[in-house]
Order: sequence, then structure tokens, then C-alpha cells
Amino acid sequence: MGSSYLILILVTITSVVASSDNNQISGSAGHKHSDVNCLSWRVAVETNNLKEWTHVPASCVDYVRQYILGDQYRKDHDMVVAEAYKYARGLNLTGDGKDVWIFDIGETTLSNIPYYARDDVSVGYMPFNGTKFDQWVKKAAAPAIPGSLRLYKQLIKMGYKIVFLSGTREAFRQPRIKNLKAVGYTQWMKLILKGDNDHGNSAVYKSSKRRELEKGGYRIRGNMGDQWSDLLGSNPGDRTFKLPDPIYYIA
Repeated sequence: MGSSYLILILVTITSVVASSDNNQISGSAGHKHSDVNCLSWRVAVETNNLKEWTHVPASCVDYVRQYILGDQYRKDHDMVVAEAYKYARGLNLTGDGKDVWIFDIGETTLSNIPYYARDDVSVGYMPFNGTKFDQWVKKAAAPAIPGSLRLYKQLIKMGYKIVFLSGTREAFRQPRIKNLKAVGYTQWMKLILKGDNDHGNSAVYKSSKRRELEKGGYRIRGNMGDQWSDLLGSNPGDRTFKLPDPIYYIA
């Protein structure tokens, strides 16, 4: 995951699949807690006005849990996807195989919600446990995020070349390939993972990889991720699309 803080949300279930209409927990979008307006906190996070935060406020843990497991998270995600599709459909591709669309992986194309829901992980909120998360990645069991999978298939039909650009370490290439293909991401031009010689935080690392793509003659027509570090920095592409994610922050 690179330089990161993961906020593990207390969940009362043991398995959640992001695409399921079951196990929804609906809550009021304007719900307030005593010390923080949690809706305002989430908006500040998503707009990147609140930066380098290390944990969800204790009084907002339940609010964020309800948001992620309820239908609003999927609606917010689907709205971004719909706008991305509209944009992509309106471009005139050259047909030379150089028009690229970049996807992040975690919380962009694959969901880690089942990991957060585990009894040995979801004990409130705490700093990221790299060892446990690596074990989860090795299982190659993350479900697809439905809106992103739908967009991915539409982009391929339109002639875009797909690049997955992730902070996942190179050592996990085979589990990542297995997981992506198992849930429907069956083809791509490049799967870029973080090698031992890749240094710097996520924004620096991803900027360098995008720069390499453009030096290779590729045109980054779209770039989609759940973290601002997926989208900021140099060579971001013609247009970026930020997906919702109020559960962790990656610098």
C-alpha cells in the first residue's frame, strides 16, 4: 500500500461484498455527533481540504461504517463512473493503441471491505497493519467494485488500453493477477506494481510511472483512483476522476 494509514472500521458482520444489495446499513447523510459534524468531515476528506489525516474521528466511526456499507457509497461511486463514461465516450481515439486509461486497484477496481470486516482486524480504528493486509492480498479474494468493472469493460469496447497502476508491491504480482482475472478484469496493457527500486511516497511513485508511459508515446486520456495521491503530481493525464474513500489516506 506504500506510505499509508488505514482506518479499520468497526463492522458487525464477518463478510461484506461491495456489490451486494444485502447487508446494507442505511444511515442519515446529515447525521451529527457531539464533537464533529461527520458529513462535513467526509466532504473535507473527499475534496482534499483535510490532508494527511491519520484516523477517522472516534465519533464518526459509526457514521463512516454506515456510509461504506449503505447505498450512498455505491451511489457516489456510480455517479463518478457515469461521468467518466460520458467523458470517455466523447473523445475521438486515434486507433493507434496509444490511448490509455489508468485505474488504481484498491478501493478503485477491487474492494477490501471484506478485509475490514474480519473479526481479527475490525476492532475499532487503528494504524494500518501491513502484515495482515499482505496476507489478505495473497488470498486474491477481493471482490470487484461493480461500477468500475462496468466502466472497464466499456472502455475496452471503445478502444482504450487499460493500465493498472498500484502501490501494491511487485512481490504480490501473481495474487493480483489472479484476483483481477477472477472477478472480471481479464485483460490489460500493463499492470504496474511497486518494485524495490521505486522510491518516494505514492504521489511521487505514480507520477514517475505516468511520466514513463508518456515518454513511451502513450496518451493518458483518463486516470481514476480513490486517493488524491493517485491523481496529483506530474503527468496526471487529460482528466482525473476521484472515487469516494473516507476510510484511509495515502500520501
